[in-house]
Amino acid sequence: MQTRVGLVLTGLAAVLLLLAAGLWLHTTRLAIHEEVEAASRVSRQWLRVALGTPDGLPVAESEARLLTIAREIGRVRANELRIHAADGTPVYVSPAPTYKARRTAPAWFAALLDSDYPVHRQTVGDLRLSLIADPSRAQLDAWDDLLAMAGWALGALLLLFLACRLALALALRPLEQVMQALDRTGSGHFDTRLPVFASPELGRLAKAFNGMADRLRAAVNDNVRLETERELAECLHQRLSSERQEIARELHDELAQGITAVRALAGAIVQRSGEQPALLAPAQGIVAVTGDMQDGVRNILYRLRPQAGEALAGRLHALLDNWQRQHETVRVERSIAPDISPMPEAIAQAVIRIAQEGLTNVARHAAATRVTLRLQVAGQQLQLQLRDNGKAAEGNPTLRHAGCGLGLAGIRERVAALAGRVDSGRIDEGGYLLDVELPLDSPLLEHLSHGE
Repeated sequence: MQTRVGLVLTGLAAVLLLLAAGLWLHTTRLAIHEEVEAASRVSRQWLRVALGTPDGLPVAESEARLLTIAREIGRVRANELRIHAADGTPVYVSPAPTYKARRTAPAWFAALLDSDYPVHRQTVGDLRLSLIADPSRAQLDAWDDLLAMAGWALGALLLLFLACRLALALALRPLEQVMQALDRTGSGHFDTRLPVFASPELGRLAKAFNGMADRLRAAVNDNVRLETERELAECLHQRLSSERQEIARELHDELAQGITAVRALAGAIVQRSGEQPALLAPAQGIVAVTGDMQDGVRNILYRLRPQAGEALAGRLHALLDNWQRQHETVRVERSIAPDISPMPEAIAQAVIRIAQEGLTNVARHAAATRVTLRLQVAGQQLQLQLRDNGKAAEGNPTLRHAGCGLGLAGIRERVAALAGRVDSGRIDEGGYLLDVELPLDSPLLEHLSHGE
């Protein structure tokens, strides 16, 4: 840029110099014309005086006197003197000029400065005298002056170019810091800041950059915090689920089997004490109480180990509630079918992961004010839709360093592993739609569920 600006300024200066050179050529041409005309007038008057002869002087003596005077004069200033005989034979020609001898201006330059000069002729006896204007010496002087001025002009243009480059280099030196800061920020160093420059324009640029960096770092921190909280919540949920399953197994293996054994013994007593009322009534009471205890333990077991469909709805509601607390400016709407039948754990886990990734993409890449999650079962298909009204765009590089950038690809791989279908893209009403269908009767589910 420094070279380009320097060349532009130097070019403008060169144009001005060319205009000045054109004006100089015009004034020089007029000056040479005036100088040669003046010299010609003086020469003609001088010749009239020098060649004047008294009346009655013989012709031969007049011609001899003319040749003598011409040879003594030599060369008249800015004029060439030629003498021809009556038949046109040259008798005398002025010698070549001694001023800047053997040098002439270029023909094209002489043509620019040339003018029409009248030839003065005079007859003495049989001789014809011609006084011809000769501006060659004045033109040569002008050419030498032009060469000298051109040299100075080229030197001045070179100095101007170097001065412009130096001035721009000094003025734009802070831009190198700006470029380095942009490169560092683009590499993920969001703590990069610019100093306050003395120049008001660069000062505003530094202030805007630092403000952008602050907002970017805050957004990255929010995303990192959101990911951390999501992972922590998932970890806690898995830990709680594991402990609930462990408690359920202990209740089933210890308490439930003990109650079943007591009830079996009480039933045997009832069968054998039909003729002993004193034993029959307590035994029947034990059977009834142990039956109630079995029902209570069964209910506790169901609560500790809910079916996958029931757990999925609760986990989705918890996920949406937590996301809503993190993004208060976005209204969350949900439509989760209350009659979701029990389903394989692989499907439930996939739905949770897809919803998490979809909500993360909304937070990162869409300036949305509303997001809607819909979950329902249609036949043997579980349908999940996540829609927002923002400006989502796949591959948005705004926060490319905040995440891996492979969320949609991961969703497609997860859905493909379950033999499902996924569609995503912008919609005519505005916003972005993630539409997923997962089969509930796929032969892969049993294997995947055992793998979980």
